[in-house]
This record gives sequence, C-alpha cells and structure tokens, in this order.
Amino acid sequence: MTGPFARFEWLIAWRYLRARRTEGGVSVMTWISLIGIMLAVAALIITMAVRAGFRAEFVDTILGANAHVTLYNSSIVTETGQITRVIDDYAEKAEAVRAVPGVVRAAPLVKGQVMANNQSYNIGVQVFGIALEDLKGIPRIADANTGQGDIARFDEGIALGAGVATDLGVGIGGRIRLISPNGVRTAMGTSPRVKAYEVVYIFSAGRYDIDHTRVYMPFAEAQSYFNREGLADELEIMVENPELVDELNADLMKAGGERTLLWTWRDASGSFLRALDIEDTVMFVLMAVLVLIASLNIISGLVMLVKNKGRDIGILRTMGLTEGSVLRVFFICGALVGLIGTLLGVVLGCLFAVYFDTILAFVNSATGGEVWDASVRGIYRLPAKLMLGDVLAAVALSLGLSFVITLFPARRAARMNPVEALRYE
Repeated sequence: MTGPFARFEWLIAWRYLRARRTEGGVSVMTWISLIGIMLAVAALIITMAVRAGFRAEFVDTILGANAHVTLYNSSIVTETGQITRVIDDYAEKAEAVRAVPGVVRAAPLVKGQVMANNQSYNIGVQVFGIALEDLKGIPRIADANTGQGDIARFDEGIALGAGVATDLGVGIGGRIRLISPNGVRTAMGTSPRVKAYEVVYIFSAGRYDIDHTRVYMPFAEAQSYFNREGLADELEIMVENPELVDELNADLMKAGGERTLLWTWRDASGSFLRALDIEDTVMFVLMAVLVLIASLNIISGLVMLVKNKGRDIGILRTMGLTEGSVLRVFFICGALVGLIGTLLGVVLGCLFAVYFDTILAFVNSATGGEVWDASVRGIYRLPAKLMLGDVLAAVALSLGLSFVITLFPARRAARMNPVEALRYE
C-alpha cells in the first residue's frame, strides 16, 4: 500500500509531459497554457509593481516638498471691516507646536500669488516666504543632487522651481521681477508692487505643478513685500511619521490655540489616493481574469492528453492502479504546467520590474518622448516597486487556479472505465 503522490506517480506524470506528440504526449495546447500562465503572471506582477511605484513616488513628492500639516487661523473681521486670518503670534505658536511629540519642524510662512517677469516672459507663480533654516529642512527642495546654485545664499535673493526658471528663461545669477497687485497703499489707492530679485537657487521637487509654479523668498522679505510686517499666514509642520499624522491632530489643535484650523496632506490628496486604491483593486481583478483564462487552457491540454493516453490508463488500471493514483498522475501533469508557468512568470515579471526604468526610457525615446508626460501625470518618472506581498499574491492566485482547474480533467481520467479504454486496442 503506497501513500499519495508516490514516486511512481511522479515518474509516470513526468514521462507523459516529456513524451512527443507522436507518442500521445503533451499537446500544443499544454504549451500554450504554460506560456499563457507565464505571461499572465508576469503581467500581474509588472502591473502591481508599477502601481506601487507610482503611488510611492507620488506620495514621496507630496511629503518631500509640502507640509505634512498646515496650521492656520480661522477668519475674523478686523475693526476696519477687513476679513483676515493672519497669525500675529506665529513665533510663540511655532514654539508650542515644535514641543508636540512627533513634530519635526514648524515653520512660519507668508504666501502670495504674483506675476513673475523676465524680459518678454510672464507667468503666474506662488511665493512662499520662509526662513533659510526651514527651507533647508524640506527634503525635495534642498536636495543637492537636483538643485542648482547655492542655497546658503538664499537670504540674498530667491529660489525658483526648475519649471519656473525654464518658462522665464533665467538661470543662476539672473534677475526676475515679481509684480504684485496688492502693493503700496497710498491716498489714491493701492498701487502694484514691482521688485527685482536675483535667482540664487533653482530646485526640482519631482512634481510638475510645484516646479512650474513655486518660488521661495526669505521670510522677512516676504513679510515686507506682501504687507505682512510682524505677521505670518500659516505654519508649515513636518512630522516624523506622515502616515500617522491624524493621530497628532488633537495635540496640534491644543498647541495652536482656539482659532486653530488644520489641513493635512491626506486632506489635500486623500481623494486621489483613494482613487489609486480603487484602481489597484480593479487592475488586480483584471489581471486575475487573465491568469484564469490562461489557466483554463490547462483543461484543454489535459483533456487531449487523457484522450491520447486512454490505452495507457486502461492498462495501468488492469495492473492494479487505483482511481486515486490515476487522478494524482494527471493532477501532477496539470499542476506542473501551472507551477512551471508561474515560476517563469515570476522571473520574467521581476526582471521587467527591476529594469523598468531602462525599458521605459528606451520606449520613451523610441516614441519621441510622449509615453510619459509629466505635465499630465504630475511626476517626472514612473518607477516600479517590487513588493513581496504582490509577488506572493500573484503566485498564490496562479497556483490556486491551476491546481483547482487541473482537478476536473484529472478526475475524468480517474473515472475512465478500463474495459472501454481497451475495447478497440
């Protein structure tokens, strides 16, 4: 009495898989199913890796160039009837916020929208007034590998996004004019404020919208330029763990005072990230359907194999081979096709994901650079990020479908009547 999946069952299954077509061996359909499973598993792994890479790059550009939490005041009406929400005690509030556990940095900001001009070029930009030390604490902005110029000279001029510099046709050492409609207040009204600044630093944050709209100005100069003497518009807060930023809301509200309002990075990008989650699920389901279709081809291959091996099955049964042994022989045949196809798919998918940047660069250059448009998609590159969980999910899905589907033709072979199989032999 032998146990299930005995050595002779593996030997018979392996012999059937190696047999030539003329000997009634593996059919073309079996090879098609193997290749189909390989390509489907590879496509699933590549898709999940690209989706994970896009999400990681998108989130990194958000967290690396923007505040994790923005603290500002609710609006009030002044004695003159103006509505304002500026922060007059920004230094004290910043100090209180820095004392909150989990907060890395709290920087007062002055913000405003102006027009930037260089010769005949004009674009609208958003100016951030910030201190030099706080600017150095923004990873994507103060990155020496992507930045140009000397950030240490920030107090002597302004810092531009790479897109702004390109649109204005200006480089390090050049001068641009900033034009604000809310300028000097006179008896005749408010006249536009126009002032020239030297470009001392050019940064690339990795996001198209930031690089093409953002300008950094020294905090004191921004206060003067935007008529915010002794005031700040908001506090830019960076935390240790941005994923758990919501857990700090209560402490930040307490540190900010009664008029405090918060706007986290999740509030700003939450809807987009939720859309990405939905797309990830949909893409996984679609790719899983491809794996299912490829696995179904195993049925066709095994049915043809069972038909070709009908005489062998009858002989084996008359020699004492049980139905269970026959079932296991053909289950091994189908399972090996699924297993080999899955392993090849994992190798192909992982190699494609590892060299995805090179492959995308080649395709991008071959098509004239229109495959990935940063102005539409926001980020400049599409990385692929291999995650063990995604690979294991693809393997489990492929093997599970292959094993389950293999049972149907294997069961048919096991229930074949040996007398009928040998009647015409």
